[in-house]
Amino acid sequence: MTSFTFKIAEEPTPEEIEKGRVLFAGETDFLKGVVAMDGMPSADRLEVCFAGRSNVGKSSLINALTGRKALARTSNTPGRTQEINFFTLADSHYLVDLPGYGFAEAPVAIVQKWQRLLKAYLSGRQTLRRAFVLIDSRHGVKPVDEEILSLLNSSAVTFQVVLTKTDKLKKGELDKVIAQVSNALQKHPAAFPEIVLTSSEKGIGIPTLRHIIGTLV
Repeated sequence: MTSFTFKIAEEPTPEEIEKGRVLFAGETDFLKGVVAMDGMPSADRLEVCFAGRSNVGKSSLINALTGRKALARTSNTPGRTQEINFFTLADSHYLVDLPGYGFAEAPVAIVQKWQRLLKAYLSGRQTLRRAFVLIDSRHGVKPVDEEILSLLNSSAVTFQVVLTKTDKLKKGELDKVIAQVSNALQKHPAAFPEIVLTSSEKGIGIPTLRHIIGTLV
């Protein structure tokens, strides 16, 4: 097996930070929630999606990126997001919030429906440039995360891991989690070789993630 080196995404330059800020300072709005492929908006702009197990902090991260405290709903109840939510970013991007996976308080039939929709979305959106997979830094990659990583691999979708809530760990603890995540990613060729460290609460990594999204073409 080929060994890949995963590094921490570097902080952008002041000029790059400003470009990212300007992009996300544009008007951002909720467009629609989708429960079936025939409800998808036109694939007429670049899009990135955010995936992660329930309560990993996807909504909080989207809110932090856009500077809108309530753009994406947050909830302490796992599985609150039950559809694919599309947000417009300026007139150039879609930000896509995928249903949380794992431990969702929902019937098995509903979870299976989400999974089918997720597979169809990932394999069928030609304008999807990158999936950001959020991993809780306090827990690292869990078996339930492996399911989405494998799905992204089989769908040939480039994905990048974003560690959330990194402010909750001491450096030594964080280093161990980064090593665990890097090791878990070795078997996933679709993984982009940079990990983004974030904290929505403290604003850590937000300029970096804005910059990365702004450079995708």
